[in-house]
Amino acid sequence: MPQSRQLGRRTVLTALACALPAFLITPAMAASYPDRPIRLIVPYAPGGGPDVQTRRTAEALAREMNANVVVENKVGAGGMLAGEYLFRAHADGYTLMLGASTLVVQKILQPSLSFDPVEDFTQIVRTGFSPQVLVVRSDSPYTDVKALIEAAKTAKDPLNYGSGGIGSAAHLAGAAFASNAGIKAVHIPYRGSVEIVPALLRGDTAFAFPTASTALPHVTDGKVRALAVTSAKRSAQLPDVPTLNEIFGRTDLALDSWSGIWAPKGLPDDITAKLEKAFKAVYAQPDQADFYEKTGLVIDTTASPAAFKDFVRAETEKYARIIRDNDIKVDQ
Repeated sequence: MPQSRQLGRRTVLTALACALPAFLITPAMAASYPDRPIRLIVPYAPGGGPDVQTRRTAEALAREMNANVVVENKVGAGGMLAGEYLFRAHADGYTLMLGASTLVVQKILQPSLSFDPVEDFTQIVRTGFSPQVLVVRSDSPYTDVKALIEAAKTAKDPLNYGSGGIGSAAHLAGAAFASNAGIKAVHIPYRGSVEIVPALLRGDTAFAFPTASTALPHVTDGKVRALAVTSAKRSAQLPDVPTLNEIFGRTDLALDSWSGIWAPKGLPDDITAKLEKAFKAVYAQPDQADFYEKTGLVIDTTASPAAFKDFVRAETEKYARIIRDNDIKVDQ
């Protein structure tokens, strides 16, 4: 074959190779994964407890996978902006998200959203649980849950409570609490969980249900008082604080927020397996586990990606009941 024709053929093949979609993963490409930076999307505002946890996770993951891991905050719409970003990303293992229960909740509240949290993502591993903590200002007259409920029942106007957004864990916990306590309370949604405690300290709200990771630093420094936790049993970090189950004499008021690692739908099985193994190794490291538990996250990884998907499906059914029973809508 003449040299000019050989060069022409090579040029065409090179051009075709360059034109292949980024999401087309060959076995050889998967074997070399990762060979460029991994983006870990976090749907929380910078500086909050979940953001701090994610950055700690990213640092450990980078060491575990011998790769650069970059955290990107994509805040807004109750986590839906981050979810939408992941939904449209290539399934190549280089865009991941530390998502949470709010992803499921928002789909229930907004059925017209473009993606389904169960079917339109690859669930890699659930990372753990974190209870919500019912808190008031340290100088508040509400010294326990009974006092808060009595004040709410006798107040001229309903008490306000803040959350990181409509459908967030703090919102659902507040709504469920008000319903079970037989009180009226006004929900004040903020742009992110990092704004919950500052609003409380300013006096804009009377109480709130931030996650333990957000609440604990402020409880420790004496800025807020913890009245109850939403977990099934008492928190190891707040052993003297009762659960709502204890206070109301119930067994069905546990409402933990949970988190997990998600990827776009269609992630190759071998890359999914690599990521699951790496994340489990990170959360099993003694120094990492100690850090997470001190911030209120109870490490509890799922047995497999399939088990995580089944868990998300079951949680979808549970949150649908809570939203229906409390008549929660996106315009609240």
